[in-house]
Amino acid sequence: MQEGDKITLDINNYKISLDVSDEELARRRAAWKAPAPKVTSGYLARYAKLVSSADKGAILQ
Repeated sequence: MQEGDKITLDINNYKISLDVSDEELARRRAAWKAPAPKVTSGYLARYAKLVSSADKGAILQ
């Protein structure tokens, strides 16, 4: 989401919608770059590199 994007909240249906075209979302995805990790050495860096996602238990693989 960027400054000025319009969102719609549908509280009754538990829904949040971002009112941006599919073309604009594709352009933003193509331009996005992952930020550099803050920790690059030690156990925390190893954990960040090897951990699974939270929905899978966030365990080392």
